[in-house]
Amino acid sequence: MTEATERPSRQVTRQPSMADVARTAGVSAQTVSRALRDSPNVTPETKKRVLAAVEQLGYRFNNAARVLSSGRSHTIGLVLLQSGGYYSRSAVTAGVEAAAGEAGYAVSIATIASLDTGLMERSLSKLADQGVEGIIIAVPLISVTRKMEDITRDIPTVTLDGSRTASARALGIDQKEAGRLATQHLLDLGHRQVWHVSGPDEWIEARRRREGWQECLAAAGIAAPPPLEGDWSPDSGYLQGQILARIPDVTAVFAASDEMAFGLIRALREHGRKVPDDVSIVSVDDIALAAYCCPPLTTVRQDFYRSSAAAVALLLTGDDAGAAEVVVPASLAVRDSTAPPRSP
Repeated sequence: MTEATERPSRQVTRQPSMADVARTAGVSAQTVSRALRDSPNVTPETKKRVLAAVEQLGYRFNNAARVLSSGRSHTIGLVLLQSGGYYSRSAVTAGVEAAAGEAGYAVSIATIASLDTGLMERSLSKLADQGVEGIIIAVPLISVTRKMEDITRDIPTVTLDGSRTASARALGIDQKEAGRLATQHLLDLGHRQVWHVSGPDEWIEARRRREGWQECLAAAGIAAPPPLEGDWSPDSGYLQGQILARIPDVTAVFAASDEMAFGLIRALREHGRKVPDDVSIVSVDDIALAAYCCPPLTTVRQDFYRSSAAAVALLLTGDDAGAAEVVVPASLAVRDSTAPPRSP
């Protein structure tokens, strides 16, 4: 008798899936997900069929099934983008996890590689299937699909960048005002023109900051020069700085993020342009390193950590009657990277 025949045969039993529950109950998988999240959009009769199918199939190994017994998951979902500012992303994560932990909640993080609606849909569906009680979206929603609308209608959602679905609430600084504040500061110092290193055009934050810059220049009767687009990274600021350093008339630059400003300052120095003696620079974010840049960076402050913690509080209050958009005041931290232009 061979070794293979000596061993008793074992039949591997596949665990029931949400699709199995949907077939047994005669509904869609999305309806099963909504029923397990106790969505008000599911009728009592449909929910009863779904729960009966869950019991019949023994579908209790998924987190949504565990939620069934307690009615709560005590989990908040967070959607992040892999690219973009490293420090801002870290601060958002830390703020959400700290505030959620203090309230007795865990955080489930879904990270997407690019601003793709398919990736966003899958991330939101993943969080919904886990039974999260709220979702914080920290990426820009350039376009919103029906599926994204459905999920954020069923689950309380807050976005942190000014973009939102019909049901989500937005929290953050007025990005257009941030662009205006930065530009006006340079004009008030006496600069006659302000150049701009913008963020990626697909980011709504970048668009609004650029609009604030353009509108501020227009109000002063100044035609805006063409913006130079970066990708939030120091590398992109450095590359655009190579261009600006070769334009003798450049005396002031508004960079859309601190990290791009770091690269910009290095490029100017390498070409013999001193900051702020020759070129003044102002940016947005006020990350921790901004005060330790050389020279210390003048920047519009947005507190990612506190805003993220506030987003958690907004989710947990359950105040559906609150404002659709909560604007946090923007303020300018004036440091040594800006100064009046040299006299001709």
